[in-house]
Amino acid sequence: AAQDDGSPFECYITYDNRKYDLTSLAGEHTLKRTRETPPTTMVDTVVFNLCADLQQQDGVNEADQCPSGTRACLTKTNSKGSEADRIVAVIPLAKSSVDDMEYSALSSPKGISVTFNGPTYPSTTSPDLIPQSFNVKLLCAAEASDPQFSSYDGKQLSVEWSAPAGCQSSGEPGPDNGEKPADDIEDGGGSESVGSGVGYFFLLLCIVVVGYFALGAYYNYSTYGASGLDLIPHRDFWREVPYMLRDVVSHLCSAVRPRQSASRGGYIAV
Repeated sequence: AAQDDGSPFECYITYDNRKYDLTSLAGEHTLKRTRETPPTTMVDTVVFNLCADLQQQDGVNEADQCPSGTRACLTKTNSKGSEADRIVAVIPLAKSSVDDMEYSALSSPKGISVTFNGPTYPSTTSPDLIPQSFNVKLLCAAEASDPQFSSYDGKQLSVEWSAPAGCQSSGEPGPDNGEKPADDIEDGGGSESVGSGVGYFFLLLCIVVVGYFALGAYYNYSTYGASGLDLIPHRDFWREVPYMLRDVVSHLCSAVRPRQSASRGGYIAV
């Protein structure tokens, strides 16, 4: 459900303890789809602005555009050959008030579904008035793509839009912004900090080792005029390292063997 205060929707959403900032999607957008209805062609054009009311178009008949206070307007235009196009329907889909809005979370892929409810419009198949609505499925994405006209079933027009605004807000762009939920922090933040810490440790270790050998080689060269293997700092120590490791391994093996032999049987030879 939306916040119920009667104010116009300003593109800040609080839903399910999560915050979304849609201000980056502000502005009027126009989408079209074409349907072949021989001998004519029907062009459905939807103009919408998520964050403000649509502006009235200059030079367009008032009857050929939606009334003020509309966030999404669907126009159906009929074309036939060389004849002049005819606007056959102008349908206000969405109102401006947050009282006329509904939200729901999307899980796969992650995002949020935003529905603007609108006024009623006469049905083409019955005398009933059909409530209209405009639905935008905002999918969380690293980069914004163009919105896509998904469908219109005579009641609801659906648009799908991939954009960063579909991700939960983590900064403070607006009055309704909040903190990142605990589950997101536990799932992502902890593993990232641990992984980056281990990476920094090994990077620092590599720098120290490289610096040790480089500076040691330079010292031996500049002081003693060494060359070849003699450039290795503390060469005698590094030459003894394999033997020291062998002695350590041998000592560990000899310490383990008596315990294994004692565990094989319960009798002692006399």
